Amino acid sequence: MGLDGIKVVTAQGMKDLENRAFQKGYSELEFMQQAGISVAVEVEKFIQERKLPKEVLIFAGRGNNAGDGFAAGAILVAKGYSVIAYPIYPLERFGTLCRSMYENFCAQGGKVEFSLEKIQERVNHTGLILDALVGTGMKKSADNELASAIEIANHSKLPILAIDIPSGLNGTTGEVGSIAIHATKTIYLELAKTGFFLRDGWDHVGEIVRGGFGLPEDKMKASACLLNLSSLKLPPIQRSWHKYQKGYVVAIAGSEEMPGAAVLASSAALRSGAGIVRLFCPDKITVPCEIIRQSLDDKNFDALDQEIARANSILVGPGLGRVKKTDKIVQHLLKISKPLVIDADALFSLAKYPSWKLPSSCILTPHKQEMKRLLGLETKEEIDWLSLCQNYVEEKQVTLVLKGAPTFIFMSGHLPIIITQGDPALATAGSGDVLTGVITALLCHRLTPRYAAALGCFIHAVAGKKAAENLTSYSVIASDLLKFLSKALEYVT
Repeated sequence: MGLDGIKVVTAQGMKDLENRAFQKGYSELEFMQQAGISVAVEVEKFIQERKLPKEVLIFAGRGNNAGDGFAAGAILVAKGYSVIAYPIYPLERFGTLCRSMYENFCAQGGKVEFSLEKIQERVNHTGLILDALVGTGMKKSADNELASAIEIANHSKLPILAIDIPSGLNGTTGEVGSIAIHATKTIYLELAKTGFFLRDGWDHVGEIVRGGFGLPEDKMKASACLLNLSSLKLPPIQRSWHKYQKGYVVAIAGSEEMPGAAVLASSAALRSGAGIVRLFCPDKITVPCEIIRQSLDDKNFDALDQEIARANSILVGPGLGRVKKTDKIVQHLLKISKPLVIDADALFSLAKYPSWKLPSSCILTPHKQEMKRLLGLETKEEIDWLSLCQNYVEEKQVTLVLKGAPTFIFMSGHLPIIITQGDPALATAGSGDVLTGVITALLCHRLTPRYAAALGCFIHAVAGKKAAENLTSYSVIASDLLKFLSKALEYVT
């Protein structure tokens, strides 16, 4: 199986898919009923896992999103749950399907409360809130009724499960007009939406989980895809390996002012499966005893080239400094056809010399500010990352890891991959250096750049999550990640 998992589409793209299904004879009513089943399953699972009261409060709008909520509510009532719906609009403003699902919900014994004051009282005596206010059709700022309901939900301190998308969030751009639901979990219907992962989206969707409703397969143009976790596997270990066969990494990193980045990247490569790491760095840098340190003469690269000839993969950049020496090193390495990971200060050199030709075997690992520099953009505003980064890799013919929450992987001719795993613990100085080391170690095993990047990002993300579980997201530092890489590797062996 390939790396591409669930497709990610824009709000309009999803609408087009549904319209094509209706043209083929599929029923909008049946879609809504099936969506209700999927949502009810996730609600029940959430309540059981967290041992919450079997009480659900549905915040409902007037369109299909509300219809999905009423459909789910009716199923939960039939299973013995106490379900109260709070419609924020008068019934005469309901869409036809929404009205039908509402009437069925009431016929099944679901309760309805129109009083805002009573709903405010109820939120203290409920298991969770089901957000069925508005779906991906949301484009403008919330009106008064919607804004009030979102504010109550967000301040309730209750878990919120959003149907398809948190209300108030733009399904395509991830923008929030005025206010949006902060979901604990988003049950997206069939396909994830681009707005989950852009701008404000990732701060609003919480955990994301798929809910199906029977949408037929369609050859549609997706914007990206989620990572297919079942495709991730480390190469098998050979009993006869010696250290060079296991993998030889050459690292060019570090300076007297920034020695830590070099040590983190090199140590991460060893912890991720490299058999030997040789670090070219200044003499004054102290390294762990397992790392071979060698000084680098930037006027004569013979010694470096001799080791590169024996190496399986190379990393360059962490802590090198934004100096002319770095430019010379990077320019020299670009002439070599070995797998190469370019990070940190080496990316600064690439940004200064955009005409440099990059080998197709290289992987660039910028964070968003570094990526803006590579793109020649000085704006502080959010940009269209998906299209601009894809255009960049099509032009440069390289693999690109755009680090962040979430992380994106771009490669020419392929959909961008979105890595949703990880933890805010990874937002710490040196975390990116660890990722560079992990990916470089994986390249030792003749993995393709795209596969090594995806596998490395996943391992790094899981290590961050495991570290946070032990130390909290506040306390994790980059060197802690090294201790949890072995736990992360267990997921892909």
